[in-house]
This record gives sequence, C-alpha cells and structure tokens, in this order.
Amino acid sequence: MRTTYIGRFAPSPTGPLHAGSLVAALASYLDARAHHGEWLVRIEDIDEGRSVAGADTGILALLDSLGMHSDREVVWQSRRKDLYELAAARLGAHAYPCGCNRREILDSRLGVAPDGAAIYPGTCRHGLAPGRSMRSLRLRVPDAPDDAISFVDRFAGPMTQRLALEAGDFVLKRADGYWAYQLAVVVDDAEQGVTDIVRGADLIDSTARQIHLQRLLNVPTPRYLHVPVVRNANGEKLSKQTGALAVLPGDEAAAIQALMEAARFLGLPLTRPATLAGFWERAVPAWSLMLAERETRQPQS
Repeated sequence: MRTTYIGRFAPSPTGPLHAGSLVAALASYLDARAHHGEWLVRIEDIDEGRSVAGADTGILALLDSLGMHSDREVVWQSRRKDLYELAAARLGAHAYPCGCNRREILDSRLGVAPDGAAIYPGTCRHGLAPGRSMRSLRLRVPDAPDDAISFVDRFAGPMTQRLALEAGDFVLKRADGYWAYQLAVVVDDAEQGVTDIVRGADLIDSTARQIHLQRLLNVPTPRYLHVPVVRNANGEKLSKQTGALAVLPGDEAAAIQALMEAARFLGLPLTRPATLAGFWERAVPAWSLMLAERETRQPQS
C-alpha cells in the first residue's frame, strides 16, 4: 500500500487556462487531496517558441483564485535543461541521431500514430547516411513482438500499446533544439517524486512511450488516471485552436461557478455551495466515492 502520494498539474503556458485544462487541474487536485497527498504545479514551457509571455503567471493567479495552491515551489521546464541533457546521455545506444527532415518523414512514414504523429520508419537507426548531419535525437523502441507496453489506467482500465507499430522511434530532442515533451515529462516526474499522474485522455497515447523511457532510465513508473477531454460543439478537443475561452480570475461566486462546471463534467453530483471552502469540502469526498465505484467495476489486468 502506498504511504505517500505526490501528484501534479503541468500546464503549458501557451495562453490562459481554459475550461478543458481546468477539468484536468481539478481532477489532479481532487485526487491528491483525496489521498492526503501533495499537489505540485509545474509549468511545461520546454517548447519556448509556443510560450506566451505572462501566461504562466496568469495560470498561477487563476489557480490561486480557485483555492488550488501548489504544495511546493513551482518549477519551470525551461530552467531544467541540464537535467534533460543528463538523462539523454544516460540512454546511451538507445538514443541515436536522426538526419531526416519533416518532408522525408512524411513521405516514408509507416502510418499515423493515435496522437496524429507520423510513425518513423527507422531510416537513421543504423547511422546517418553519408553527407547527412543530425537534425534530431530519437529513441530506439523495441522491435515487434517485444514492443508491447501495458498499464492499468485508473479511469480507462487496462491499456496496451505496441510501440513499434503504433509510435515508432520517437523524438527526444527536436530539430529546433528544444527537448521533446516525452523526455522532459519523464525526467521531471522522476526528479519530483511524482507517484500519480492525473491528466486528460488526449495524453493517454503518450503513456506507453513514457513508461518505456522510465524503464530505460531506471526510474519508477507512476500510476495513471486519464479523464475525458472537454470537446466543443463540433466534437473537437477544446483548445485555444478550437475556440476555447479563457477561465478568468474573478470573485468567489465566479470561482465557484467555474469549479462547478468542471466538477459536473467529471461526473461529480454536487449541489452548488455558498462558499469556495464549501465546494472543496464536498468535492473531495465526491471524487473519492466516484472513483471507488468506478474502480470496483474495472478489471485490474
């Protein structure tokens, strides 16, 4: 039985927090509080080219206005590049330089991964072709049939992904010089001692790749829980690109309203409280009850 619980919320500062991100934040916060654990906030700004100035402070201010406070000092990925460099070096021969450009990858791809990325055919696995130079750094995944990664998601149940067939050798460092999300998130979760990851289901297809990296780096694999993503009227994942409106800091009534909408999306049968403190008093046990009922219906392997 786990004696400690460390969860986290890791938003990307590409704009203000919107309703879809608030659902993920709320779920991660409730799960940490239900387990009497710690809840951390990490700003995932490793893709500095997409970061919007001031978005990080805006996100933190909104979380504070909702009563969601990090239990440790907030960290920024952009300030942790040395950790990613060290982790990549530890991977040794599992990582290799790739000289392919975007067009070449699209033209030679083996298919499209569940997250929409091109499945890389391994062109540079055995070395760069003469005259080619490194553009990116990739991780070698196991060949089929040894490429199956399985885990039990606390919401979705048992999951299995075939890395060679559904992901291919994936990028650790991009051609633009930025470290890739997959490596950064694994390094950060391990360094911060994260035991439980609660996030949106749009990231469930990244989990097998992250577990593979965890095993290669000899770090613990957290438990995972992926909640459904909020979608717009056209069925698209709610995001800034699909017209998501920002959740703005306001008075206590506005905070309660935003939290109630997120709670309803998560399936929590709450009646509207009079105070923000009242919301949290009701929401934490409601989350525990909802998950307990769901987990009793889930096969565990």
